[in-house]
Amino acid sequence: MVVTGSRAEFGLLKPVMHAVQDRAELELLVVAAGSHMVQPAVTFREVKAQFMIADSIPMQTAGKVGRLADVDALGKGVSRFGRSMDINKPDCVVVLGDRIEAFAAASAASIGGYALAHIHGGDRAEGVADEAMRHAITKLAHIHFPATQTSAERIIRMGEDPSRVHMVGSPAGDGLAAVEAAGDALFAELGMPDLVVMMHPIGRDDEQEYEGMIGVLDACEGKRLLVMLPNIDPGRRGIMRAIDERRDGFVVREHLPRDQFIGVLKRIANGSGALVGNSSAGLIECSIIGCPSVDIGDRQNGRERCDGWTKHADEDTDSIRSTLAELGTMGRRDQAHPYGDGTSGVQIARVLGELDPHADGFLRKQCAY
Repeated sequence: MVVTGSRAEFGLLKPVMHAVQDRAELELLVVAAGSHMVQPAVTFREVKAQFMIADSIPMQTAGKVGRLADVDALGKGVSRFGRSMDINKPDCVVVLGDRIEAFAAASAASIGGYALAHIHGGDRAEGVADEAMRHAITKLAHIHFPATQTSAERIIRMGEDPSRVHMVGSPAGDGLAAVEAAGDALFAELGMPDLVVMMHPIGRDDEQEYEGMIGVLDACEGKRLLVMLPNIDPGRRGIMRAIDERRDGFVVREHLPRDQFIGVLKRIANGSGALVGNSSAGLIECSIIGCPSVDIGDRQNGRERCDGWTKHADEDTDSIRSTLAELGTMGRRDQAHPYGDGTSGVQIARVLGELDPHADGFLRKQCAY
């Protein structure tokens, strides 16, 4: 059972899902949950168009955003995931990352007695409550697929059995080499952007998030912008208000299919463009494909980065503006990155295919320190 709860990790999970389908000894059960289900449910339709969905699990409620709303959504998710697992009887549940959808599924699997595999564990990233939830999922999981060697070592230091830690790289890198740069028609439809702006809230109140986003837009003044709407996290309303006030000056999109998004990044990388914001895509995908990025603020603090492509800026207009200017003069460096060789999905499916989650003692968690 592969659980996807957001547009961001669905793009990473697709190569894993396809690799599972390609193995005769495995059967894929896709569960779409959480923010996929929030109306107008654009990304749910994208999941449904590509995979048969075994179950769908609503968690968030449209229009309700904030810490309490997340707590309510998490509680609903744990209960609904538990019932789904009881009906579908998965041999193994697979989650990725640190969002509340992954944490809800991980909690239901652990308490319900199902094997749990965790992709992208051991990373550092502050997010809203991401740092705590990611490491909590690690302690619930029975098998680990970290994206980097540093993350693998961190999981082992947390007391997980080294034999259950498989450094496979990030599935974010799978298939990127085959994606073509965006063609003229799509690029024109999106306003021929110089910069792609992708800012997500970090759990502050709406006014603070509003001021932060206004500062980003001010720093990008004079450039053609493609602005992606933020995650459904506490503080979203503030970022949305800033975008709505300025949206006559740029193109706004709720979502782009992953190939289109990567294609746009490749197109702007061929010019003098960059991804600007606080998305992990600025550190992972941009490093892999060689697209410059400006990482703003604290959301990605601690995450490994490729300094040849990514520069950090404080969340103020002058810092962002000067960092953008620095990107334009620094040239291009070695494209080395720590995120694997682009075969993560195949490696994950192979390990899952060789796994016996019903073996005596497999579900018994023991700290190895």
